[in-house]
Amino acid sequence: MHTVSIDEMTGIQALERAAPTLPMKPGHVERREFEYVRHGTQCLIAAFDVATGKVLGTIGDSRTEADYVAFLEGLFATAGSAATWHLMCDNLNTHLSEGVVRLVAEQCGITDDLGEKGKSGILASMATREVFLRDASHRITFHFTPKHASWLNQAEIGLGNFSKYYINNRVWNSKHDFSPHVETSTQHYNREFAHPFDWSFTRNRFHEWRRSKTFSTEP
Repeated sequence: MHTVSIDEMTGIQALERAAPTLPMKPGHVERREFEYVRHGTQCLIAAFDVATGKVLGTIGDSRTEADYVAFLEGLFATAGSAATWHLMCDNLNTHLSEGVVRLVAEQCGITDDLGEKGKSGILASMATREVFLRDASHRITFHFTPKHASWLNQAEIGLGNFSKYYINNRVWNSKHDFSPHVETSTQHYNREFAHPFDWSFTRNRFHEWRRSKTFSTEP
């Protein structure tokens, strides 16, 4: 069984500094030129493996329905045709799109009539498509985080760590530099740093935290 969390980072800017960054040296912090040349933006779609902490990501110009479906196809291709998948993601409309439903039906060998988008059957609306994608009887099952609670998705943490070490504060001469960089960086991250997260914030710790934030109104 494969359990992965999926998320996107949009609008990653390919910024080239107008002057070279001056490295840190005794008595001086690293100094970075504030003026820059902007070479456009890219979008990172990534899956975080909950059991291993490994990341699989792709870089592109957009995060359309077609981009997301292509990403899922690549993800499913990393395991056998009988593998069981549980995927966590938020409620973005592309995550509940017609293309995703059709892909899941194809991968699961479902030949039933899916209906017509906006009119009938499973494809009728986002609500009907979500019911289909959540169906636990399928070998590919989606789990959608509640609205305003995307922080429950571990991919948020995984992508944060990945971008901190491999994307932020880098110098890019072209937006096309992103794809090979992400590919090699992902391999390095998975080899050297990947690890599952230990969620230790229990209910008791939550109540302790709340009490610590309660200020007395006594004079």
